Amino acid sequence: METRPYDPETDAAGLWELKERFEHELGALGGEEKADSYGGKLTDDYRERYLDWVARCVERDPDSVTVAADGTDLAGYVFVLPEELAMIWDAAVLNELYVRESSRGTDLADDLMTAAYDCARDQELPLDRIMLDVDRENGPAGGLYARHGFESWGELRARDL
Repeated sequence: METRPYDPETDAAGLWELKERFEHELGALGGEEKADSYGGKLTDDYRERYLDWVARCVERDPDSVTVAADGTDLAGYVFVLPEELAMIWDAAVLNELYVRESSRGTDLADDLMTAAYDCARDQELPLDRIMLDVDRENGPAGGLYARHGFESWGELRARDL
C-alpha cells in the first residue's frame, strides 16, 4: 500500500466513497438520530461542495490530503487543513482520518498519521501543535490518537442553529 498526495483528477470518486463511509460510521456511533443526520447530509450537492473544497485545499497545500492507495483503489486518507486555516485553533488541524474497514489493524493508520505530521511540520504555526476532535463514542479512533500521544485539551462544544 502506498501513501501519496491526493489527486482531484483521479482520486475524487474514491475519496468520496471513503468520506461517505466515514460519515455513516460516525453517525452510527450516536444512535438513530445522529445516523439520520449524518447520512442525510450526504446529498449530491454536499458531495460537489466537499470535493470542490478539498480541491481548493490541495491547491493551497498539495500535502494537505494524503491517500493510501492499492493501485487505483483507495483504502484510506488523512486531511490536514492548509496552513492559512491553522488560525482556527492556532495550530495544525487534522480534519479527517479514515481507513477502510478491510485495512484496519495494519500500519496504514500510522502511515497516514506520519503524513499528517509531515504536513503540519511544514506549516508556520502559532503553536507547534496538531489538533483534532474525535467523537467520545469512537473508541478505536480515540485509541489510535492516544497511542500517538494526543491528550484532551479543552472541550469542544456545539449547539444546533
